[in-house]
Amino acid sequence: MHFLTFLRYAMIEKLFFVSNRLPVTLEKKRGSITYKRSIGGLSTGLGSFYRTFESVWLGWCGIPKENLSAEERDTVQTTLMNEYRNIPVFLSRSNIKRFYYGFCNKSICLLFHYFSGFTVYDKILWNSYVRVNEKFCDAVVRNAEEGDLIWIHDYQLLLLPRLVREKLPKAKIGFFLHIPFPSFEIFRLLPWAGDLLEGMLGADLVGFHTYDYVRHFLSSVRRLLGYEHTLGQIFAGTRVIQADVFPMGIDYKRYADAHSDNMVQKEIDKIKRRMGDRTLILSVDRLDYTKGILQRLQSFDYFLKKYPEFHDKVTLILVAVPSRTNVETYAKLKSDLDEVIGRINGQYGSLGWVPVWYLYRGLPFHVLTALYILADVALVTPIRDGMNLIAKEYIVARGDRGGVLILSEMTGAVHELSESLVVNPHNIEQVAEALKSAIEMPIDEQRKRNTPMQARLQRYNIERWAHDFVDRLDKVFEHQKMLYERRLTDAVKEIMFQAYGNSNNRLLLFDYDGTLTPFSTKPEKAFPDEEILDLIHTLSASEKNEVVIISGRDRDTLSRWFGTLSVGLVAEHGVWIRDKSSEWTEIEPLRSDWKEEVRPLFELYQDRTPGSFIEEKHYSLVWHYRMSDPDLALVRVNELKENLLKLTENLDLGILEGNKVVEVKSSNINKGRAALHWLKNKKWDFILAMGDDITDEDVFAVLPQDAYSIKVGLGVTQASYNVLDVNETRKLLKELIR
Repeated sequence: MHFLTFLRYAMIEKLFFVSNRLPVTLEKKRGSITYKRSIGGLSTGLGSFYRTFESVWLGWCGIPKENLSAEERDTVQTTLMNEYRNIPVFLSRSNIKRFYYGFCNKSICLLFHYFSGFTVYDKILWNSYVRVNEKFCDAVVRNAEEGDLIWIHDYQLLLLPRLVREKLPKAKIGFFLHIPFPSFEIFRLLPWAGDLLEGMLGADLVGFHTYDYVRHFLSSVRRLLGYEHTLGQIFAGTRVIQADVFPMGIDYKRYADAHSDNMVQKEIDKIKRRMGDRTLILSVDRLDYTKGILQRLQSFDYFLKKYPEFHDKVTLILVAVPSRTNVETYAKLKSDLDEVIGRINGQYGSLGWVPVWYLYRGLPFHVLTALYILADVALVTPIRDGMNLIAKEYIVARGDRGGVLILSEMTGAVHELSESLVVNPHNIEQVAEALKSAIEMPIDEQRKRNTPMQARLQRYNIERWAHDFVDRLDKVFEHQKMLYERRLTDAVKEIMFQAYGNSNNRLLLFDYDGTLTPFSTKPEKAFPDEEILDLIHTLSASEKNEVVIISGRDRDTLSRWFGTLSVGLVAEHGVWIRDKSSEWTEIEPLRSDWKEEVRPLFELYQDRTPGSFIEEKHYSLVWHYRMSDPDLALVRVNELKENLLKLTENLDLGILEGNKVVEVKSSNINKGRAALHWLKNKKWDFILAMGDDITDEDVFAVLPQDAYSIKVGLGVTQASYNVLDVNETRKLLKELIR
């Protein structure tokens, strides 16, 4: 489907891009403001795409607010909207210093790239980050319209999805992170890590370049916030969020056709005259610690020392684009870089040869692509990089002319460009050997390596990348709508209340944990509070009502909590049944001697999983892991279930996986069978069943068609309706008894 057709089909009024910077650079000189399309990064990647469709881009205008008069700000707003479809956010000099040069680059960017030793943890900088995200939120809410798709980008705006969600709860929001997401052990170092995660989870879809980043994100969400996930689908309270992989592409045609551009050809001729027949090695990066430029130069130094036969035959063209020049550590990096380049050129150079041709500036498209087309080797060796589009641009611009890409295994791009020479940027000797191999590689082998990479990049270009993200966001949004369509609406509630009021024989079936009361880290602490006891008492006091609590709890606990109330009770998921004002009875005679075989296995996993513990009931054993490390518990659960299946296959036992528990019990006992004890006992003219767990699905399955079955929480269920949480359960019961 063509993307424009897709947009119409999805009924999106416009795409609303939000990023830290606009794709237009503003400069004010001698009182005059100039506008120029930005080069590099997100603006280059998405610039052509967003201009193709009905889109608006919101971001910082690039000039401190104090440098613009009120009249000039009005002019900037008008010009940007009319000529570029851009909406500027005006930031003060203090905001820029503490937000962008402060928390964004001294904290988030360094930590996410694993430079924890350089990371700054400053509350003042954090407060500025929060304020600027709030300022962006105000701008989005002022300009976004009903039906717009809001696509937020990158680490500067991690809090923004949630802020926008709070103001526009029905908005369709996507978020994409363009840098790596670190492992949990690194991410947790940030004091505000939980706040950043909650901010990202305000989106419906959270996108990353690689699966590794998704995996780290999901691990942090589970460990810090306690939200579970299945196949990248995160269940965060009352919402379902999808995390997925979208490796960013490039504007393939622009770089593939660059050789035919007149300006590019003139630049090629100029460089050829300057460089002669030497082999050209190209390195293009922002001046940033994460790019590994110093390590790259060390490798080139080692190469020249080990292989003197290449002296005067190769030149490393090193392009370092100025970046974050106001940050002290980056100024130090620039000084170190100048020193190393000077030493290499002084040690190896001659009157007619400079080993490192150093350009400390950004390059326009025609110059950069001329270098791509001429460079025999591209040396792209960041220490850590979210994707790296330079590598992709080089491969495409080379066409059928060969060329060798040496690529760091620490980049996101390496997953798509595996035919390149892949190196560890810290391994100086390996990079030097890769340089020698690249220079000596036959042209046929170069083409053989590049052809599949070019085909891959042609298929998954920037438009395909954006199409996939928006398409996926639309599907996620539709899935959420489907889940929310099961929500118990006010209209359905009114019908239910009328049916309740008009009936004389009512059966009310309630799960306990997660339905009537929230979960607790320790099961014994989840005792019923006064509110729920009052609600159950009021419901059970009516002679028209039969109230039954069907729980996995043991019978002693249920008797202690609800024994004085006129309610039916089911313990251990259906093993024990007690009609109101009667004694406990077994649903059928059961054995418990199997415990002696299963208990040692449970004890083994209790010892191997800190925080877990065993609960023993009359006819079941339960392994609880709510307080254990989530990732370790996930591994242990799978191991335990596999071992239990082998152990219990001839014992007529069932393995039940509930909410943070694994339980072993008789295979023919379940909540549904227990519910049938009451369902068959009388002809009911009103039935209501509520539960949150997979064990409650057995109850929903045996209910008649006209029953009101309600799942507490979102997710796939046999129930007819959903409420979001325990609070909604209690609210519903209060309304029912009015």
